[in-house]
Amino acid sequence: QVQLVESGGGLVQPGGSLRLVCAASGDIFRLYNMGWYRQAPGKQRELVASVSKGGDTNYSDSVKGRFTISRDNAKNTVYLQMNNLKLEDTAVYYCRAQRILPSTVEWGQGTQVTVSS
Repeated sequence: QVQLVESGGGLVQPGGSLRLVCAASGDIFRLYNMGWYRQAPGKQRELVASVSKGGDTNYSDSVKGRFTISRDNAKNTVYLQMNNLKLEDTAVYYCRAQRILPSTVEWGQGTQVTVSS
């Protein structure tokens, strides 16, 4: 099993930037597909961005062109660079790790991102 710890959240003004960091431990990181999800109050958790173990990336339409996901297998870390933040980006952001064989999904504890003027 992999353990995930997120950091980098905080309060930022509209148009600002933050970088979220998810540090993994406990298993072979390069075997995992990684993703960032978010959940705003009263809403369902949604996919923000993902990066496969092979490095393929995918983004939700709402963040495309503003957010960038990346991974560093040598550091067992996945990043989410968030630029041009909007009020509607306010949410708790969660890191997710998925391994195909054996079938495994793990979540981090979440980090709060608040965009406010």
